[in-house]
Amino acid sequence: MHPLRAYIHRFVPFSDAEWEPLAAALTTRQLRRKQDFVTQGAAAPELALLLSGACRLFYTRPDGEERTTYFFFENHLMGSYQSCLTGQPSQFGIQALVPTELVTFPYAVLRGLFDVHPVYERFGRLLAEYHLLGTDARLAELLLLSPEERYRALLRSHKTKIPARIPQHYIASYLGVTPVSLSRIRARVQAEDGLIS
Repeated sequence: MHPLRAYIHRFVPFSDAEWEPLAAALTTRQLRRKQDFVTQGAAAPELALLLSGACRLFYTRPDGEERTTYFFFENHLMGSYQSCLTGQPSQFGIQALVPTELVTFPYAVLRGLFDVHPVYERFGRLLAEYHLLGTDARLAELLLLSPEERYRALLRSHKTKIPARIPQHYIASYLGVTPVSLSRIRARVQAEDGLIS
């Protein structure tokens, strides 16, 4: 089964006839390390399923400082949903952290399928709910937990690929701390709990 079809099938089952119109719109792309899939400030009308590699969602502040807000790994569907829905430039960028392979498709194709095949409309609703829950959880972490609590929550979570595969300076940005602060937090956690991180 095609990886994108398998991804959608996690949300809704659908037939070969329903899959074919989306399959016809798919393109495979390779990204080099540090190449953007979505460029902050530019329109981003495509979605992508990450087949291999890793990407980060980030934004650049007016002072030039970059802040990483999320990571994508294999079998993540990613894109600038805000840009897809509104046609406006994306407020965030998505950048490959290592050589990355994607399968992409225009959001307009998926939106068109909402009216033709009800199964796609159901998928769109379930996908939106899934992303809303993830966004709420991320917002709660940032607003309600201290930096050390955020780090401990990361270690306890199912997000094991982040500490295993992401450079420390990006993890620090994701947690909202400096790399020096993260080093101190890691040392304190290891000393107190004997955790390997």
